[in-house]
Amino acid sequence: MPRRVPKIAERRMIMKKYRCTVCDYIYDPARGDPAADIPPGTPFEDLPDDWVCPDCGLGKDLFEEVTE
Repeated sequence: MPRRVPKIAERRMIMKKYRCTVCDYIYDPARGDPAADIPPGTPFEDLPDDWVCPDCGLGKDLFEEVTE
């Protein structure tokens, strides 16, 4: 049986946004981070450990999941 591919709306729900708790930058996996060569579709969990906020330069540990 072939694996079911989620619909676009389902994929958006799966890919959660994260907010920097210092400067309020929102990491949106649908956009990625082109300046850091992070392609669109990259979940926050898959960002490199040394990735930093593009606005304030602080690490992933200072981000929290956006719950809307």
